[in-house]
Amino acid sequence: MKIKELPQSERPYEKLEMYSANRLSNAELLAIVIKSGTKEHTSIELAQKILNLKQENGTNLRFLQDVSITELMQIKGIGRVKAIQLKAICELAKRMARPLREMQVVIHTPEDLANLLMEELRYEKREIVKVVILNTKNKILKIEDISLGGANHASLVPKDALSEAIKMCAPKIILVHNHPSGDPTPSKSDYHMTDRMYDAAELVGIQMLDHIIIGDGNYQSIFAKRKE
Repeated sequence: MKIKELPQSERPYEKLEMYSANRLSNAELLAIVIKSGTKEHTSIELAQKILNLKQENGTNLRFLQDVSITELMQIKGIGRVKAIQLKAICELAKRMARPLREMQVVIHTPEDLANLLMEELRYEKREIVKVVILNTKNKILKIEDISLGGANHASLVPKDALSEAIKMCAPKIILVHNHPSGDPTPSKSDYHMTDRMYDAAELVGIQMLDHIIIGDGNYQSIFAKRKE
């Protein structure tokens, strides 16, 4: 049955308009992004094929962050444009989880910052190191990516990590990176990275407040760990 042959209350576009987005299934939401189907399959059926790429039950959309354009295009009916649109939606969702400068976020505890960056970093397959630049009242001025690594390691040059904070005459920073394994337990290299950054920041008069490691729904503060 074609989408237009369904009752209006069951068509994805009309259903969202009538009942709001949270009433739609994952397949129906993806169908709206896909827009049109093929002679053989409706947009909802194509959406279900996408959901079945990496999972059995189609309930967890996390895998879409990692599916490539090439993999999506292997589904008959998903061409280059549709695949790119789907990847763009994934990136928009990720960016929506990032803090906005206008939010005027103030960091009081490691948990504040972990909660702020958790959804952005917990699903990453590579280690990403960020420097969070703060003013004297711990208000976030900027969050900058300073290193992209592999699945187990990201190299860090303290000079590069501190350059933006120096330009902004910022007094404080916090280092943040993720563990793709999902386990935020600090490694020996994490402690080494912390010490190098702390010493470098101290030399240029910048206070390093913490180094936070993000896992899958959990985190560790290296500074708090050392106090235990």
